[in-house]
Order: sequence, then structure tokens, then C-alpha cells
Amino acid sequence: MVNDALDDWLETGLDGLAPSTVTVYRNTIAKALREELGTVELTKLTAGAVQKALANLAARRSTRTVQMAHNVLVRAIRHAERDDLVGRNVAALVKPPKGQLRGRPSKSLTFEQAVTLMAAAWGTRLEAYIVLSLLSGIRTEEARALRWDHVVAWVSGQWQPVAEAGFDHEQVAVFVWRAERAGGDTKTPESRRTLALPRKCVEAVREHRVRQAGDRLAAGPLWQDHGLVFASAVGTPMDDHNMRRMFREITEDAGLGTGVGAAGDAAYVRVTAFSSRCPGGGDRAAGRT
Repeated sequence: MVNDALDDWLETGLDGLAPSTVTVYRNTIAKALREELGTVELTKLTAGAVQKALANLAARRSTRTVQMAHNVLVRAIRHAERDDLVGRNVAALVKPPKGQLRGRPSKSLTFEQAVTLMAAAWGTRLEAYIVLSLLSGIRTEEARALRWDHVVAWVSGQWQPVAEAGFDHEQVAVFVWRAERAGGDTKTPESRRTLALPRKCVEAVREHRVRQAGDRLAAGPLWQDHGLVFASAVGTPMDDHNMRRMFREITEDAGLGTGVGAAGDAAYVRVTAFSSRCPGGGDRAAGRT
């Protein structure tokens, strides 16, 4: 049955996914598929039945949820194919319909709100985090994983860490090669990129490095050096919950309320006038040969 195929895939096919993604698959997507197709014999499942099930979902769910349900069903049946439990993946023949339920409202900021937010963040522990997120487009999980050796300046034809080269150079950038996700990788291979930093970002990160040096001095033997740009007062990775709490305090001070979302959500304001790719282009821009 389809229920069995879903069970098998959920048990062995979710390795490497973030816990939050696994929860959505188990508690929302698989549950919806079970309601529509769970008792259908896998060998008797037809493309028409899949299309009807997705249409039923689309009548009460968003387009994204319908697409996720389709992807999960395709993967579960592919898993069964591998074990010779079914001869053809009929779900792969179906195009998912558009959902009729509106998705979550956007939490992106307007340009004016972004300027107000940066002003409210001035002098706080999250100032550089917010400025970098807004003006470079780096994602929340990428910023939290950013290391000092991946903040670089273009010196004598090559990228050098600012820890060695300093910030007083025409071109400063960040290597976005890691993320605080399962496995430590960015969201997709294409997400590995190098982002040139506008001058406001450079100054914010410079001040942040000075502030962190003060934290290190105050922590003394309690300091744990993880090489992270955005760390706690003792050098450890910053807790996502605490970062969100601090961010919401700043949005309240800015008069934006608490519904803006995380700094990474706010980054999708896409202030393109302040964001650009690094010089050199292609692999050279990403520090690769």
C-alpha cells in the first residue's frame, strides 16, 4: 500500500535533512497523502488517482504544500521501485496543480523599513548581522555559520582573510560556503557563492570584530574559539531562539512590530542597489581555480 511506501521512505530516506524539514514531511505532508491515498495498493496506483488526490489537496492547501506532497510521493514510490515493489513510478507522470489556499504573507521589508531597521540596530550585538543580511542577501543559516577566515579582502590579486589583511581595501567579500543546516552545507550547491560587501557592511563587520575582541577579553578562560563571526559572548555558536528574540526586540524598537520575521527573512527585501557579485566572476570569484 501507499502507506507502507511512505513508512519505508520516512524511515530511511530522510538522512541529511534538517530536523524542521523532517517534521514537516512526517506530520504534514505524509499525513495529507495518507488521507488521500494511504489504503491504495501500490501496484494498483494510477496516474489518474494521483492527479485526483493532488487536486483534492490543492482545493484546501497552498501551491507549495501540493508541490511538496507530489515530491514526497514521487520519492517514496522511487524508493519502492528500488526494492522491486512496484514497476513504474506513476506519480512522476503527474504535474501537480496550483493550490487554492494563499501561502504565508510575505515578511519582507520595504527599502524604507530596512533603513529604519538598520538605524534601530546601531550599536547592538546584532547590528552587523542585520546589516549583512539586508545588504548582501546572505541567508540566516549562512550568516550564523560564517567564519572569520571566510571574510576576505582582495589583496595583490588574491583573496586574503581580513584577520590578516585588515579591512582597509577596496574590495571586501564573504565566502558563503557553509550554513547552519544538517551536514553544514548551503541550501543547494548553487548557493555556494562569494558576495562583495558594500562599504556599510564592511564598516559594520569591522566594528563587530572590535566588539568581539572585547567579548574575548571579558570572557577570559571561558572563551571558546570557534572562529565564528557571529558568536555568543563566550565564542560559542549563537542559539537561533536567542537571535530571533534579539531581532524582534530591535524590530519593536524600530516600530515594525514583531511580525517581520528573522533577519534572514528580512534579507529578501532584495536591496539590489547594495548587493553585487565579486570581481573576477565565476570560479575565481568564489576563490576556486
